[in-house]
Amino acid sequence: MMLEFSTLIAIIAMAIPTALIRVSGPFIMRHVKLTKRVQAALGAIPPAVLMAVVAPTAFMTGIPETVGCCLTAILALHLPLLVATALGVACVALLRLAGL
Repeated sequence: MMLEFSTLIAIIAMAIPTALIRVSGPFIMRHVKLTKRVQAALGAIPPAVLMAVVAPTAFMTGIPETVGCCLTAILALHLPLLVATALGVACVALLRLAGL
């Protein structure tokens, strides 16, 4: 399978701005003072994004997935997201193993 030239140009055209945005973010934030309220709002974004990804699973599947999603949501408020997600997955696995 060959990559067409126009596809390659499109990929490069999207990659350059993406890379520039990722690099410029930390540089710009060095020069901006954030209030405590803004810092709190920014801190709430990762759990909110996690819940936006996880919530459809909670409502469209069985009991183990719903319980696991609820546990993940609660833990994400107090623990690192990786830990909360791992514990939610473990909860689903254990509930499935138990036959629910």
